[in-house]
Amino acid sequence: MHARIMVGLGGLLGLAVLAGSAIGQVKGPTTGLMGAAAQDAKQPTQPSALAPSLTWGQPTSRDAGSAGVTLDERQVEIIKKVSAYFNDLINLKGAFVQTGVDKKRMRGKFYVKRPGRLRFDYALPSKQVIISDGRLLAIQDHDLNTENVVELNKTPFRILLQNDVDLLRDARIAEVQEADDLIVLTLQDKSPDTPGRIKLFLAKTPALELKEWVTTDAQGLDTRIELSNVVRTEDIDQSLFKREFSVQRGR
Repeated sequence: MHARIMVGLGGLLGLAVLAGSAIGQVKGPTTGLMGAAAQDAKQPTQPSALAPSLTWGQPTSRDAGSAGVTLDERQVEIIKKVSAYFNDLINLKGAFVQTGVDKKRMRGKFYVKRPGRLRFDYALPSKQVIISDGRLLAIQDHDLNTENVVELNKTPFRILLQNDVDLLRDARIAEVQEADDLIVLTLQDKSPDTPGRIKLFLAKTPALELKEWVTTDAQGLDTRIELSNVVRTEDIDQSLFKREFSVQRGR
C-alpha cells in the first residue's frame, strides 16, 4: 500500500486519507489542495454560483445512517432520482475548473466511462493526469515523473461510478435540498476507508445534469470542481483509461 498520495488526488477527490492511515507527506504541483498537515484552520466553502434559495421537506422516520440526517419521503425520492441519474450515465466528457483552498484555479478536460473508469487531464503548465481503469486510480505526474496508485474502492468515486449506484444504500446523507432548477446533495461513503464528504450540485433543467461538486477532506479542507461543456457521448476510446506510465530513470 502506498504511503504517499499526491495532492492532485487530495484536491480532486477531496481526501486527506485514502488507504486507512497509510498516508505520509504529500507534495506536488497542485499546491494547497491537500497540505492538511500544514493547515491548522478549516477553509470555509465559498457559496456556489449555482445555489439559489433552497427548500426541502420536514424530517420524518427514514434514517440515512448513523452519521446522516433523517429523510422524509420527498428527500428519499430526490436521492433515488440522483442514483438513477448516475446509473444512466455510460459515457460522459467535458471540461472542468478546479478551485483549491488556496483559491488557485486549474483547468482541464475529463472523461467518464461507467462503470469505474475516469480520466482528468489537467491543462498546461500542469503535467498531471488522474486516471482510473475501473479497479485502480492513479495520479500520474509527468513533470515529477511519479505515479501513485490507490484502489478505486477507497475513493468517494466508488459509490458514484460503480455498476449499481444506490446512494440510500451506500452513503450517509448529510443534506438534501431542492429548488426549481437545482438539487444539492451532500453525502459520505459509509465505508470507513473513504473519509471526506462530497456536496453535489445537479441542474434539473432541461434535464438532470451534474454541474459542480465540493469535496471536504478529513481535515475540513474544501475543493470545488465546476463542469462545463458536458456531453453524453455514444462512446469513449477505451485506451484513454489504460494506466500506461513508465518512470524515467535518472531524473
